Amino acid sequence: MQGIEGLPSQGLFYYLKETLHYSPEKIMFISSLTISAWLVKPIIGYIIDNFLNKKVWIFISLFLDIILVLLLGLIALPIVMLVSVLIANSTNSAFRDVAVDGIMCVEGKKYNATGRIQSIQWISISIAGLLTGIGGGYIAEKWGYKAGFLSLIPIYILVGIPALFYKGEDAGYIKNSSSLFKDLKKLFVDKRLVIVGLFIFLYKYSPSFGTPLFFLQRDSFKWTKIWIGWLGSISTVFSIIGSLLYYKFSAKINIKKWLYFSVFLGALTSLSYLYYTPLTAVIYDVLYSFMGMFIFLMVMDFMARNTLKGLEATSFALLCSISNLALVTSNLSGAFLLPKLGLKWLIVISSLTSFLCLPLIKKIE
Repeated sequence: MQGIEGLPSQGLFYYLKETLHYSPEKIMFISSLTISAWLVKPIIGYIIDNFLNKKVWIFISLFLDIILVLLLGLIALPIVMLVSVLIANSTNSAFRDVAVDGIMCVEGKKYNATGRIQSIQWISISIAGLLTGIGGGYIAEKWGYKAGFLSLIPIYILVGIPALFYKGEDAGYIKNSSSLFKDLKKLFVDKRLVIVGLFIFLYKYSPSFGTPLFFLQRDSFKWTKIWIGWLGSISTVFSIIGSLLYYKFSAKINIKKWLYFSVFLGALTSLSYLYYTPLTAVIYDVLYSFMGMFIFLMVMDFMARNTLKGLEATSFALLCSISNLALVTSNLSGAFLLPKLGLKWLIVISSLTSFLCLPLIKKIE
């Protein structure tokens, strides 16, 4: 479901760019707002860990999502209401994401399989991305973003079927009397978790320049929406290959050593965008999708292995929120710096900030 939910994203981007004529920095700012719920995932994790159970929260989020995409698909909303409904839709996705990741941490740590389970999760998301890459481009070209949202309704219904079969928890209204303050205190006094969280933020942070590249693809390269969708699908195939490789080697690699090398690799890949042509754009999308998925899963595995026992959903959600905060900060700083420095210097600064996390790697146990 998390992969399929990207189906309206291309149409929505083109609506903001070509109908409302918004600038790259304005679209980046709006994108940051729509994922704001993902910054408070520890609170969502606390709710899921303490009230009802993960399975029930999955069904609640699916039900509310159906209502929200009906609003987005049937009514022409003014921009303030459109963004508000997108934030609500994103909040439901965050609840579902935290619930599923909580299950992943519990079952994965029990069987020493956090890396493998996450590989399967992201292979599934990538396969869904194949559909959204092609289908999203076609829907954007022919019908617009509203049709993309309405297309999600039957999938929200279908995705509930496998969730019915999970029996890992007992149902209940309140599972324990732990308070939010007490749970968060456990997290923030854990020195290892604090170091891991700070490392994740610095590792993920760099001023973003992805949206300006989309503008180049449309305005300079004159790429069609459908071709951009096809390229996304081709890149997704290579993401799946990266996921399969991580599935195979996750139990064998030294994560700390690989994180160190990935910092330098990330800096180099950022600098490569200084030379951005129609040919290199295709090469970068394909090659970096493969490498990026392997590294992404390695970081997610690293986070899952460092969750606290009994607070898996909350602690993993905290680390994910830190990661999401880094991405939002990247978007906002990119939007701020782009008109002041231009794209080339933004890319250079983005590359240099990759090294901010290096001193913390030695402190990670």
